[in-house]
Amino acid sequence: MAVNKFIKYSLFLFNFLFWISGCILLGVGIWLRVTKDSNKLTEQAVPGIDLLIAVGVIVMMLGFLGCCGAVQESRCMLLLFFIGLLLIFILLLAAGILGAVGEDKVKDWIKENLEKMLPLSSQPQDVQSDLQLLEEKSKCCGLINGPNDWGSSIPASCNCTDTSAPCVKTETRLVYQTPCVTVVGDIMKKQMTVVIGIAFAIAVVMIFGMAFSMILFCQIGRKEASTT
Repeated sequence: MAVNKFIKYSLFLFNFLFWISGCILLGVGIWLRVTKDSNKLTEQAVPGIDLLIAVGVIVMMLGFLGCCGAVQESRCMLLLFFIGLLLIFILLLAAGILGAVGEDKVKDWIKENLEKMLPLSSQPQDVQSDLQLLEEKSKCCGLINGPNDWGSSIPASCNCTDTSAPCVKTETRLVYQTPCVTVVGDIMKKQMTVVIGIAFAIAVVMIFGMAFSMILFCQIGRKEASTT
């Protein structure tokens, strides 16, 4: 019994595109890691860059394994490819469920990570610069407790230049009252929405990949049985 050529080359094309997707994810992750424009605050709150690099490497390996399995008609490679896709699919499904039902826990986790950066005056200059840019843009001050996070050295980025925003009067001037943890949480929420959307799209593609690989796996098994 011959192997269905359409299934075989469809699986090869799928895995080639899957491998290219892994290369893109890995390249974007490395670029974000080495770029000078990356924000230290968001890196501290959610280590998504390292996760992106890890996912890129895994997708590349699975894509290569699937391509080789399809071309060589190797049942072993196809089975490993199917198991790898199934495990990632389960992890994506679990992560999506946890992200949907555990939003408050995510916020608490972000807050706990940002609390490690207090007091702000002891942080490196690049971290302080990132926060000050965020304060000017988002009309907030400090991270968790508002202006008190800066101690006695509240930077000019906290100056309340927009009176429509909540402000508080200190001994010398008017500063923004809202802590930036709220802004960072909103940024993370938007990013998580994008990530969940991408994960859902990848999960749908994985279902087709698992179906193609298992069909080809069974056809190769029948072919080998008929020739013995």
